[in-house]
Amino acid sequence: MNNSKLTMNEIGRKIKEIRKKKGLSQEELAEYATVNLRTVQRIENNESEPRGKTLHLICKALDIHTEDILDYGKHIDTNYLIYFHLSVLTGIIIPSGNIIIPFILWMTKKDKINGLKEMGANLLNFQIVWTFFASTTLIIGAFLKISHLDIGPGNFLLSLYAWGVLYGINIILPIWFAVKIRKGKIGNFYPNLIRLIK
Repeated sequence: MNNSKLTMNEIGRKIKEIRKKKGLSQEELAEYATVNLRTVQRIENNESEPRGKTLHLICKALDIHTEDILDYGKHIDTNYLIYFHLSVLTGIIIPSGNIIIPFILWMTKKDKINGLKEMGANLLNFQIVWTFFASTTLIIGAFLKISHLDIGPGNFLLSLYAWGVLYGINIILPIWFAVKIRKGKIGNFYPNLIRLIK
């Protein structure tokens, strides 16, 4: 039996397992994925291997990522995902630690742990945007204080307050998301503001 046949068997088996866990019949999966019923049957019976658009449609219907089906060398490591989210908190002690430490953890294991590749990109993109806004808020406040430009009462205090709110958000979110992962929920939790890292 060659490697491509093993791959085909693995894909068919995984799709069948996930479909059954979701409580879907082959007919329902075919309908939700907008593919032919015979296509689903052939894939699950290891008669053909889904490629490109077909695999994407089936994964979308099953509410999973394509990598969950294709990445055989990967494993589930909930603890690592929890530590990954909590690593953002190093930014409290180390300047830019909220980006540097998660980036190192992401690069080290993104090809070995299920879900980490997309989750990591999602977290890092948010942290880059957050760092930009938090830094800009502080710089504007410092500029207003140094230049004595009192455009309005308490501008410096207002910028400090805004920075404090941003900081608080970036402490609460990683802890909240780590708790969600501990409860078995895996996903891209941060809003996708920009996508610098993919």
